[in-house]
Amino acid sequence: MNTYTQTFEADTGKILNIVINSLYSDRDIFLRELLSNASDAIQKRKFLGQTNQSLLNNDADSIEIIINTKKKIVEIVDTGIGLTENELAETLGTIAKSGTSAFLQEMEGEENSKDAAKTLIGQFGVGFYSAFMVADKVKVLSRKAGTKQVNSWESDGQSGFSIGKSDEKQAVGTKIKLFLKKDAKEFAAPDKIKALIKKYSDHISFPINIKEADGEIEQVNSATAIWTKSASQISKEEYKDFYNSTFGTFDEPFATLHNKSEGTLEFTNLLYIPKTAPFDLFDPERKTKINLYINRVFISNDLDGVIPTWLRFIKGILDTTSLDLNVSREMVQNNPVLKKISKSLTKRVLSELKKRLKKDDEAYDAFWGQFGKVLKEGLYEDIENKDKIAEIIKVHSFKEDKLITLQSYVESMVDGQDKIFILTADTLAQAKSSPHLEGFKAKGIDVLLMTDPIDAFWTSQMKTFQEKDFVSISREKYDIAKLGDVKDEDVEAAQSNDETYTPIIKESLGDLVEDVKTSKNLVDSPVRLVAGEGGLDFNLERILKAQNPDFEGSKKILEINSNHELIKKLPALTSELQKSLCRVLFEQARILDGEMPSDSQQFSKDLIAIGLKLG
Repeated sequence: MNTYTQTFEADTGKILNIVINSLYSDRDIFLRELLSNASDAIQKRKFLGQTNQSLLNNDADSIEIIINTKKKIVEIVDTGIGLTENELAETLGTIAKSGTSAFLQEMEGEENSKDAAKTLIGQFGVGFYSAFMVADKVKVLSRKAGTKQVNSWESDGQSGFSIGKSDEKQAVGTKIKLFLKKDAKEFAAPDKIKALIKKYSDHISFPINIKEADGEIEQVNSATAIWTKSASQISKEEYKDFYNSTFGTFDEPFATLHNKSEGTLEFTNLLYIPKTAPFDLFDPERKTKINLYINRVFISNDLDGVIPTWLRFIKGILDTTSLDLNVSREMVQNNPVLKKISKSLTKRVLSELKKRLKKDDEAYDAFWGQFGKVLKEGLYEDIENKDKIAEIIKVHSFKEDKLITLQSYVESMVDGQDKIFILTADTLAQAKSSPHLEGFKAKGIDVLLMTDPIDAFWTSQMKTFQEKDFVSISREKYDIAKLGDVKDEDVEAAQSNDETYTPIIKESLGDLVEDVKTSKNLVDSPVRLVAGEGGLDFNLERILKAQNPDFEGSKKILEINSNHELIKKLPALTSELQKSLCRVLFEQARILDGEMPSDSQQFSKDLIAIGLKLG
């Protein structure tokens, strides 16, 4: 045997420590993870064998578990594709998943590391390392299909691993040998292993056989793919167990969609809509997580085109006979049949979410809190489905102070209203305190408060909902004078058109603003900044600046409340104090829109000058 020793990469070592030390009470899952890996390896060999028959197994595929109760050793042997020496080092010595470092940093100092470790297994494919929860030492022997060389990998899960070529005999496939810890002897009991197989891995479509020390062999699982059964034959608990065991999840699904389509397109889907968002939901690669099978032969679990990226949180199975198995991955991905199936799946998910929205608004709000930002990507990207997506989105109502649908907003419009008024901001608190809302509040007109960066984009992309335009109230061009409740005297006064003060403010601010106008919408605040014709509001400009530092926003129009006491004081002040007060009012308007003062030093001087004079 020719081996060498190598240390784990830094992130791998940290994750091993988390998995081994934080999942003690859940270590039953090690068997689920190792059996899932074995099944995947056999599926991969079958798939590659479609184009290279020399790789195929001439005998029946199976997974064998050999238990030596006396020595406390458990072996898991598969007839899968196998691994070369380099693949062993890459697969078992590193964790090459984006976001791992960020996750580890986020976990530092967290009290509930057990839940975080569960997420690790689900998100970063570290299921193999769960073996170290029950084993002091793990030895792997593997022979790649099409080769004769047997390779070995061995580790105690601490400092590193030894790897190299082995002289041991080994059929094509992989053998994982677990040397159990003293406190894990229960896993050397055949009855315990059988129970775990029935609970977690009964659906695996290859026989899982147990071989005991006396040589007796018993097939434990039913080897029937759950999605091939009729929905009436599957219990809610079975659906949940399959969801948890297959996709490494620990929550209960928000919804389960199990359908079979026959006719021009033949396919079966078993889709799960989760309750809890995964850590990598906003990974830049935005990969989907649907396991694609062609006639029960596994093809891929990250193939583009199976479902749109704005539904990437959906997990599940798609099995079809309408695609040709003997084609490349790229041809499958670009096949028009797959595109038609994808459209059908998308409609089913949208239909199910609409049902859930109508059935349980509170539960849907919790779901929306987890996945709303991703669904709204579809409003911007998916022209074909944007109207249906718009029916299931929730937005915060200023008037009702809760999440509502766009349909609910439209149905609650005041007499004469034909536009959907919106306000984008960084946070809900910032939006609620905005002076832009004052006129609407006084007149009983609702405004939708939007705090996700994508809101400014999808509303400008869609433009309308049910033929009613989206209008940003931080822009100049709208008129609510004839809308809403009858105005009282205070509102009438605050919305007067006295132009006495605009020349003073224009001269004081100079080129800091595009123009100064008297407001018809301010009630309590002295001023606000609005975008002019064709301009962008502050929130959208901030997003664009973050993407492109060279982007320069447009100057804004300063609207004034001519009935406000501060504004009325302007004519009596000296020229210098007028300038100071006008600059402070301008900077105040910027701050309320989430901006920093344009000149912090001057802002401080102006505040002191005004305080000394007016205080």
